[in-house]
Amino acid sequence: MSEIIIRLATLEDRAFVRSVSERTWPSTYGHIISQAQIDFMLDWMYSDTSLAEQFEKGHSFYIATLNGSDIGFCSVSAEEGQSYKLNKLYVLPIAQGTGSGKALLKKAIEVAKSENATSLFLQVNKHNNAYTFYLKNGFVKEQEFKFDIGNGFYMDDYVMRLRF
Repeated sequence: MSEIIIRLATLEDRAFVRSVSERTWPSTYGHIISQAQIDFMLDWMYSDTSLAEQFEKGHSFYIATLNGSDIGFCSVSAEEGQSYKLNKLYVLPIAQGTGSGKALLKKAIEVAKSENATSLFLQVNKHNNAYTFYLKNGFVKEQEFKFDIGNGFYMDDYVMRLRF
């Protein structure tokens, strides 16, 4: 039986977080956005400086360990009102389908509820297969938007929310 353990990440885990992102984004987004946009976004969101800023702003990162190997992470943060945001959730392709993603999502929900949040929301690319994962886990699509992130690139996302 597989054992999934979720632990709180520290700033020293930045290299692992970036590594997971670099290894998951090509298969997740390669058919949706260009390699140039992938490279731009990885640098924008996962550089050492960017990750340090996220930790400093109060984003909590959690790492999933499966049978002793770190295989994924998520990030959550308090937002306006009584909402929390699931900023990121990625599991290495070799560990997808093991329940690790669901365990990370469960942790994000647990964190939000422990802070008396009334909902957890997220953004997901309209063409990302994760959209179905979130629907199956009770999230509802609230809106669609196209967000200019610079350099001629856009994020074309759904905003989804789970209310508690």
